[in-house]
Amino acid sequence: MQKKPSEWISIADLMSGVMAVVMLLLVISVLQNTYAEMKHKQEMESSQQNEHQKIATLLEDIQSSVAEQGAGDLIDFNLEQSKITLKDNVFARGSACITPEAETAFSNIEDKITSFLEQSSNARIFVEGHTDNIPVSQPVTDYRRFCTVYDDNYTLSAARAREARKLLVGQLDTSIAKRIIVAGYGDSQPINGIAPEDDANRRVEVRLALYDEL
Repeated sequence: MQKKPSEWISIADLMSGVMAVVMLLLVISVLQNTYAEMKHKQEMESSQQNEHQKIATLLEDIQSSVAEQGAGDLIDFNLEQSKITLKDNVFARGSACITPEAETAFSNIEDKITSFLEQSSNARIFVEGHTDNIPVSQPVTDYRRFCTVYDDNYTLSAARAREARKLLVGQLDTSIAKRIIVAGYGDSQPINGIAPEDDANRRVEVRLALYDEL
């Protein structure tokens, strides 16, 4: 009499096959996710490089414009940090008023920065005022002469940042202007390696950035 094949062996083989298929599908899924993550990372890195290059090109353009005006002593450029620094001599001494020389030198910059903000909805500009640590000896109250009133370094640094913003971008639509962040830090952030009382600390730093859309 012929022996009947074991049904249990057939079921076991079937389950082994199903498990093999499931494992294969899991491996494929993991590989797909890994590939998608790698591709996304590469796209993000490429996008960041393009954005950094966009800002660098703008700053190089501004640098050339300032050089043509012969005003290189008014501003420093740091393409690596996407930042420009307006030196103390952009302002009248102890004042937030922009000097006539600076107004002339920056006359061709406003359109370039305004265009940067208008063409890139994710563009941001941070305008940050700084001072040395020498205390204000007495309150300044003559607004017409000093373009602000102040009684400490924080107030003066904020006023200079505000006037620098006007110098760089002028009048903007409200929806665009809100992407320009102005702040005054007084003497709380001196330049590394420079004495806090050094006049080089009296500056306004303007940093450009592009952020991913929310």
